[in-house]
Amino acid sequence: MESLCFSALAFPSLTVRTSPFSKCRIRASLAVEQQTSPTKVALLRIGTRGSPLALAQAYETRDKLMASHPELAEEGAIQIVIIKTTGDKILSQPLADIGGKGLFTKEIDEALINGDVDIAVHSMKDVPTYLPDKTILPCNLPREDVRDAFISLTAASLADLPSGSVVGTASLRRKSQILHRYPSLNVEENFRGNVQTRLRKLSEGIVQATLLALAGLKRLNMTENVSSILSIDDMLPAVAQGAIGIACRSNDDKMSEYIASLNHEETRLAVSCERAFLETLEGSCRTPIAGYACRKEDGNCLFRGLVASPDGTRVLETSRIGPYTVEDMIKMGKDAGEELLSRAGPGFFSR
Repeated sequence: MESLCFSALAFPSLTVRTSPFSKCRIRASLAVEQQTSPTKVALLRIGTRGSPLALAQAYETRDKLMASHPELAEEGAIQIVIIKTTGDKILSQPLADIGGKGLFTKEIDEALINGDVDIAVHSMKDVPTYLPDKTILPCNLPREDVRDAFISLTAASLADLPSGSVVGTASLRRKSQILHRYPSLNVEENFRGNVQTRLRKLSEGIVQATLLALAGLKRLNMTENVSSILSIDDMLPAVAQGAIGIACRSNDDKMSEYIASLNHEETRLAVSCERAFLETLEGSCRTPIAGYACRKEDGNCLFRGLVASPDGTRVLETSRIGPYTVEDMIKMGKDAGEELLSRAGPGFFSR
């Protein structure tokens, strides 16, 4: 079933590494740089987090805007503005303990509403199912590979890890699915930080393995660190994983026109389906939820959804197939969410 949803990708050798991550580097282009000359006012200011991955996504957005709109290709026409979010400031606690929704978007959205930036670039899996007043999100860029990557210095896959091995992740979704399949493993769930920080902790032996979104590793040109790639059947991805969203103020027709021209409709519809599922479940960072919609070879949408207990002892799954249209896909997402709510029972989401 999974093969219907995406084609195989070519990667550098996925052999197990036996030495620290000497290649955990980022491209020089991701360094923070001034995007405008002192004498020229930028036509468009992009708000973003300051992590290497967030900057990679902001630069991808900038490059697409420059390619599509000649006036934005002029030197200094686009400025990238780095905004530190609550999720970036507090790294010592699990995400669920510091507020959950909006931790990586709130301050950027505020800057957008206040007119400090003109557009905001987000990882869609960080965006709450509601949007702040006075903002719209009319654009999703083409989606990257949605799968999770397994990274370890000592094992080629989760199945190869010895009993008692510690896997680091900040995701309850990953934790629950790992423990469901491999209950003999231990999970360090406050394994937070950017990609480079997590790989450093792995090389220092704090954990024996970690899982990271393959999309982020590809955008950072860091797939050489991947030991193996988990199939969708083994690890259903987070809602909207691998998708970039671009928001602007609802009354800013010029910016809306700019970013709408970059929209990838197939991605937008898939993300809409998954977010409808998440919204129906009213999911938070305390609830392991996974969802993935894709276009099958026959043109229809296949949606798969999952909810789980954090300890992995109970996992509920469902799927839907229907027309690849926004109305049908949102309906599928909601219907799947309602089914799992009913099957889970009233106490499931309050544990």
